[in-house]
Amino acid sequence: MKAVTWHGKRDVRVETVPDPVIKEPNDALVRITSSGICGSDLHLYEVLAPFMEPGDILGHEPIGIVEEVGSAITNLRPGDRVVVPFNISCGHCYQCTHGLPSQCETTQVYEHGKGAALFGYTKLYGQVPGGQAEYLRVPQAQFGPIVVPEGPPDDRFVYLSDVLPTAWQAVEYAGFPRGGSVAVLGLGPIGEMSCRVALQRDAGTVIGIDRVPERLDRARAYGVQVLDLDAQDDIPGIVRDLTDGRGPHAVIDAVGMEAHGAPFGKLAQQLAGMLPDALTAKLMEKAGVDRLSALHLAIDLVRRGGTLSVVGVYGGMLDPLPMMTLFDKQVTMRMGQANVRRWVDKIMPLLTGDGDPLHVDTFASHRLPLDQAPQAYEDFQRKANGTVKVLLKP
Repeated sequence: MKAVTWHGKRDVRVETVPDPVIKEPNDALVRITSSGICGSDLHLYEVLAPFMEPGDILGHEPIGIVEEVGSAITNLRPGDRVVVPFNISCGHCYQCTHGLPSQCETTQVYEHGKGAALFGYTKLYGQVPGGQAEYLRVPQAQFGPIVVPEGPPDDRFVYLSDVLPTAWQAVEYAGFPRGGSVAVLGLGPIGEMSCRVALQRDAGTVIGIDRVPERLDRARAYGVQVLDLDAQDDIPGIVRDLTDGRGPHAVIDAVGMEAHGAPFGKLAQQLAGMLPDALTAKLMEKAGVDRLSALHLAIDLVRRGGTLSVVGVYGGMLDPLPMMTLFDKQVTMRMGQANVRRWVDKIMPLLTGDGDPLHVDTFASHRLPLDQAPQAYEDFQRKANGTVKVLLKP
């Protein structure tokens, strides 16, 4: 089959690789019809190379058709249309039954001290072949795959794999009151969808902050008050003016380690990239290599007694945080990988009912053949050619 494979920093290729096969009784084999490129895939493209190996298959946002199931699978049958969540979870362990499938005790990667295994996302998370491919082997298929109806285009449901539950959890963790205020840092796919979900869930004021014109325009079109980082000198002051002088009830950091404007974090990432992989891996696991400007801005913006919901991915272990400020402002912080299956039942009615309230059918900026994945990664990383969200079509 054809698949998108990793070969080094800023080097992804479409290659012919062996077809996946059923290995365990609770596996399923899915023929992929669409697969998204996620912002966190750019971390593999740019920063997390020490935890990758040449030939690793990328991708964790797939939808497709079940081709074959293992002998233990009774909830799926060939021909079912399914979305595959990015986390691989069993559904019956303590963590799964307590609403935390991202911490599944059956698939936790104990060797690296990490949570549930993920598709297409480094040795730290199990090195499981990903979904930017023509076919995908799905472990733990008794729980993971989400059966969706035939009829609507893939765009209607594919974001259940990651974007929608991640944005939903970001808003849930933000915990603002009805009619309250929330600022969203970063208007990439997760940040933009977080804005849409916040408006859907009765936020009174939603402020989106970014520096990319296309992203600002997209958010503005859906009723978000947008602020351009490059055009405003005093973002905190403007945000306070929009929120009764106090700051928003909550701030969602949808940027993570890719933040601009943090030279020391950038230098650490660049230096790490020059070291042998074994040394770089130790540096990233034991030291601070993130660019924390977005998180520091979030801490500055949020009102006293407010909440920070961190959904952007960070990679370093010892990055400094302004603990005095967090303590003094009595800020609550919530964060973590999305617990996909926990939120599906709440999201699904918005996808299967009348209309398209979250406008998922038009969310993708680009729909491209799988063969164009290398250029799509480059454009997404450079924020070129209006690339906000890419769906690959095997």
